[in-house]
Amino acid sequence: MDDTDALRTHGLRVTAPRRAVLEVLHEHPHADADTVLRAARDRLPAVSVQAVYDVLHALTDAGLVRRIEPAGHPARYERRVGDNHHHVVCRGCGAVDDVDCVVGHAPCLVPSSTQGFAIDVAEVTFWGLCPTCRDAAGV
Repeated sequence: MDDTDALRTHGLRVTAPRRAVLEVLHEHPHADADTVLRAARDRLPAVSVQAVYDVLHALTDAGLVRRIEPAGHPARYERRVGDNHHHVVCRGCGAVDDVDCVVGHAPCLVPSSTQGFAIDVAEVTFWGLCPTCRDAAGV
């Protein structure tokens, strides 16, 4: 499904800023809002900061984009949605990558107690050093 169809399927109007942001996130998975803004402006020089934030919010609310918030890092956005995958974050440079679900079906983890909650998603963040930072640190 192309971006135009995806927007329409999720009940969103097709606009140039929305298409630009989706294209950016396709090329730059796990991008923060500043990265999205800079790359969107390469496509649409007049797009405003507020427009990009509004688009990210709308795409996230519609389920086309997932927002992740690694502790101590700015929020990141990705197009990989609906599969309850996890993430690994480099403590050195902040690089983020996907980690497929570690065990079985979503939510991938079984809590010892749910306190009555109906659990549908588990968010796991693995932390470490990426290969580049590990090599630089001599680890």
